[in-house]
Amino acid sequence: MRRNRLLTSAAALCAAASLGLAVPHTATAATEHDCSYVSPGFRPTLTYGDSGAAVSQAQCLSNAWGGEPPRLAPNGVYDTLMLKKIEWIQVCHGLPESGVIEGRTWQALYHPALDCYVPYPT
Repeated sequence: MRRNRLLTSAAALCAAASLGLAVPHTATAATEHDCSYVSPGFRPTLTYGDSGAAVSQAQCLSNAWGGEPPRLAPNGVYDTLMLKKIEWIQVCHGLPESGVIEGRTWQALYHPALDCYVPYPT
């Protein structure tokens, strides 16, 4: 019974995607244990061009997002690829699309939305 529901859900998502309908990007809950570059309480404001362990933490946490968004290598450099992904995550959470990682964006990174119907920018 459970397997049939899973197959039906998967078929519906495939059909929706083929028709060009919005298909949710799903996220898996990231825990502070998965990403341990800095303490979970250390949440500095980060912007494009920054580097360091806190950037690696944000990159690692952003990888909880499934679907199209690319996985970011936790290299500690806030580059254009990371900027694009952070802005998309902000939109998914109803936050201003600033690209600045601050309190509410850190909260979103630690507690990602389960579904996002906003297409990832190409």
